[in-house]
Amino acid sequence: MKKTSFTVRGPDSLRDFSADPRILVLSAMALATGSFGAASAWALLKLIAVFTNLAYSHILSTGPYDLTGMTLGPWSILIPVVGGLIVGIMARYGSDKIRGHGIPEALEAILIGESRIAPKVAFLKPLSSAIAIGTGGPFGAEGPIIMTGGALGSLFAQFFHLSLAERKTLLVAGAAAGMTAIFGTPVAAVLLSVEVLLFEWKPRSFVPVAISAAVAAAWRPFLVGAWPLFPHTGAPLMPWWGFALCALVGIIAGLQSVVMSLTLYAVEDLFHRLPVHWMWWPALGGIVVGVGGWYDPAVLGVGYGNIQALISGQVTMEAAVSLLIGKAAVWIAALSSGTSGGVLAPLLMMGGALGAIEAHILPFGDVGFWALVAMSAVLGGTMRAPLTATVFAVELTGDLHVMPAVLVACVASFTTTVLMMRRSILTERLARRGQHLFYEYSVDPFVVMRVQEIMAKPVETLAASLQISDAVAFFSVVPEELRHKSYPIVDDDNHVLGLVSRSDVLRWTREGCNADDTLREHANRQTLFVGYADELAGALADRMVAADIGRAPIVNRKTGELVGLVAQRDLLRVRARAAREEKERARALSFHG
Repeated sequence: MKKTSFTVRGPDSLRDFSADPRILVLSAMALATGSFGAASAWALLKLIAVFTNLAYSHILSTGPYDLTGMTLGPWSILIPVVGGLIVGIMARYGSDKIRGHGIPEALEAILIGESRIAPKVAFLKPLSSAIAIGTGGPFGAEGPIIMTGGALGSLFAQFFHLSLAERKTLLVAGAAAGMTAIFGTPVAAVLLSVEVLLFEWKPRSFVPVAISAAVAAAWRPFLVGAWPLFPHTGAPLMPWWGFALCALVGIIAGLQSVVMSLTLYAVEDLFHRLPVHWMWWPALGGIVVGVGGWYDPAVLGVGYGNIQALISGQVTMEAAVSLLIGKAAVWIAALSSGTSGGVLAPLLMMGGALGAIEAHILPFGDVGFWALVAMSAVLGGTMRAPLTATVFAVELTGDLHVMPAVLVACVASFTTTVLMMRRSILTERLARRGQHLFYEYSVDPFVVMRVQEIMAKPVETLAASLQISDAVAFFSVVPEELRHKSYPIVDDDNHVLGLVSRSDVLRWTREGCNADDTLREHANRQTLFVGYADELAGALADRMVAADIGRAPIVNRKTGELVGLVAQRDLLRVRARAAREEKERARALSFHG
């Protein structure tokens, strides 16, 4: 008879995390992805400078530029149109993956592309973004660099024998490195990876992503410049009711996020109704950008100078209103047309402009402080990443004192958008492509619930000494609706010898087995599969799937005695129990008895 061991993987073998030595391999590879991300950020910024200087100053230079103070003539309207036409052609005949602001495309590669990004996307995405932004597109460089850094991380991973999960880790590591190199915000980049891109919280992914961001931060002073990018030291001393005002600013920022997101996709729907190929849409969007730039050049390009002016409090009420309306109009028109560019910098500008306007009626704090609070709140609400937005504001400005106020505003904005919108500006685009994301992280009930909590007990069994003829009679007499699919065979010590079903008994009869034989004599023909009462439900479920087992007798790990039975329907109750814990409400504290 087959002997059964009851010492398989006891509870002391369980660990807090699933990490293994492969994390060291990925961490070493993250050194490369961090360098790739930093180098690609440097290249993208230089390309943007080249195309901007070429388009508006007619010189070939990688030097600094400032469109805000320029005086543009009517001819300048054609510049974004030409840029949009070039991007449209590149998207149609190169790769349509370069369309959009980068983050949804990175998410799509992770979700359905097995974290594989084609080499031509790694080349065309930064080039098309540089053309779009350099010809006046009202975008930031962060979205394209997230896609580009992710593409380089993905390409690097594809040279090695890695799992899909490991490729995803290096893709996100490259994306985090690119964002770090652009803004000098390594902690916020890691948080963005966790809140938006990874869909998990595991050492296997967190450690390499953090290393990649740190490497990019080390490269940044040599390639891009020192940080903080937008220094700020103007955090006021708040009265006791100041946080309530921060929450109000956050709620208004959340409403702003809702309006902008809904308007963006409404305009995109209008583009889809046009009787022209989508290749021409960026050029049509470029008309709006050109007109807006002619009216106010401050709305063109990445606009980092505008962000610095807002945080420094150097923007007048009139300029803030013009920036808010103009930037929103050109950004919505351009992004909904399917051109290439990022959303973080425009969100910062539009949120900051509204905060600067609000500062004129708020009872404390200067324009720069409220602009910073509002722009962070808009970012947190629109991206659905409040922790990222909070840390981003601190790293971007170097002002740790603003963190409490920014956190309150970001959480208020996040709450507003979560309640008012089903999806974010990032996930709505994926939903339109048939994909769905669920961003709530929680502990899987299968990895915390023990088998003893879900097993059926007591268990109806058949004695090993039962004869085949009696077993046939048993299955014939018991009504089908009251009969189990199979029964454990147990000896006198209540140890499991196997499982027997009606089909087994009928097969033995057809094969001419002696009717006087006992179940003990035939139990050794079956592969004995048992679960343990102290085993995790998830571990048992995995083993049952691997063994293609529908029912498992549960035994005491030390004594081997049968204590229960688990069927597939019992495993389904794990989810049901977790759902009940979320929804069922009851008063836990009683003053009676």
